[in-house]
Amino acid sequence: MQEKKQKFFTSWFYKWFLNNQAASFLLVCLLVLVNLFLFNKVGYVVKPIVSFVEIILLPMILTGLLYYLLNPIVNWLERLKLSRTVAISIVFVLIVILLVWGLAVAIPNIQEQIVSFARNVPNYIQNIEKQVNGWLQDERFEQFRPTVIEMMNRLNEQIVSFAQKLSSSAVGWAGNLISTASQIIVAILIMPFILFFLLRDGKNLKGHITKFLPTAWREPVGTVLSDMNGQLSNYVRGQVTVAVIVAIMFSILFSIIGLSYPITLGILAGFLNLIPYLGSFLAMIPAVILGLVAGPFMLIKVLIVFMIEQTIEGRFVTPLIHGSSLSIHPITILFVLLTAGQMYGVLGVLLGIPIYASIKVVLKAIFEWYKQYSGLYEEELVQKKDEGEVASEIGRASCRERVY
Repeated sequence: MQEKKQKFFTSWFYKWFLNNQAASFLLVCLLVLVNLFLFNKVGYVVKPIVSFVEIILLPMILTGLLYYLLNPIVNWLERLKLSRTVAISIVFVLIVILLVWGLAVAIPNIQEQIVSFARNVPNYIQNIEKQVNGWLQDERFEQFRPTVIEMMNRLNEQIVSFAQKLSSSAVGWAGNLISTASQIIVAILIMPFILFFLLRDGKNLKGHITKFLPTAWREPVGTVLSDMNGQLSNYVRGQVTVAVIVAIMFSILFSIIGLSYPITLGILAGFLNLIPYLGSFLAMIPAVILGLVAGPFMLIKVLIVFMIEQTIEGRFVTPLIHGSSLSIHPITILFVLLTAGQMYGVLGVLLGIPIYASIKVVLKAIFEWYKQYSGLYEEELVQKKDEGEVASEIGRASCRERVY
C-alpha cells in the first residue's frame, strides 16, 4: 500500500497537476466555466425556481429591511425581562399605531400637497417661460440667446415625443401596474408572518444553516454569515437613519425659507437619500424648479439650504452613523450603482450596495482560504502572524503595567 502511494506521489500526473498550484487554479476556473455553460444550456430546468424566487423576492426584501430595523428594539425590550414573543407583539402594536396615524394625518397632508402641485404645474411652466424670456431680453445674456432657444426647442420636442410614447404604451403599463400592485398586496399580506418568525427565531438561523454542512466547514461558514449579517445590518440601519434625519432637516429648512410643499419635498429627499451619493442630487431637482418658479431670491435660498444640509450630512451625520462599516471606496459605490441601475433599474440601485458588500465578504473569505491552501502567500502570512504576536505581547505588557 505504501509503495502504491509513493508511486502515485512520484507520478507525472501528481507533479504536473495535483501538486502544481497554477494548474490547480486553471483547473478550478475551467470547472467553474463548464458549470456556467451547463447551467446556460439547461436553463429551462431552473426556470420554475427562478419564478418562485421572483414571487418571494419582494416580501423577503421588505421583511429583511424591517428585521434589521426592528431587531434592536426587540432585543432592548427583551433585556427588560420581557419574553421575546411579548416584545415582538409590542413592536407590532406600535407599528399599527404609526400606520393608523399615517393614514389619518400624514398621508392626507402629503396627498393634498401633491394634488396642489399637479394642479399648479401649468402655472409653474408659464412662470418659468416668463422668467427665461425676461433673461433672454436682457442685453447681458444676448450671446446666450441662440443656445437657450435651441435648448428650449429640443426640450419641447422631447416632451412631445415622451407624451406620444406614453400614450402608445399606456395599455401595457396598465397591465404591468395591475401585476405590480397584486405583487405588492401579496407581499404586504405575507410579510408580517415572515417578520414575526424571523424576529423570534432569527438568532438560531445561522445554526440551522451550518448544521447541514460538514463539521470542518461550520466555523468558517458561520463566520462568513456573521460578517454578512453585520454588513447588511449596519448598512440598512445607517441608510434609513440618515434618510430620516435628512427628511427632517429638509422639511424644517424648506419651511423656514418659505418654499412650497416643504413636507413632501423633505420626505422625497429622505427617500432619494437611500441611494448613496446620487440621491442628494436627484432631490435637488424638484426643489430647484420650485425655487426657480418663485423667483431668483428663492432659488438662492434653496441652494443655500442644500449647501447647509450637505455640510451637516457629510461632516456630522453620515460619519457618526455609518463610520467606515462598509469599507467600500466611493468610486466603487458609484460604479456599482450605475451598473446595478442599468441592469435591474430602481431595485438594482437600492440593493446594489448591500449585495456587493455581501459578495465582498464571501470573496474575501475565499481568498483568505486560498492564501493558506495555495502556499503562495507564506511570507505575508508569516508577517501577519509576527505582527499579531507583537500586538498580543504589547497588550499583555500593558495589562501587567495596569496591574502593578
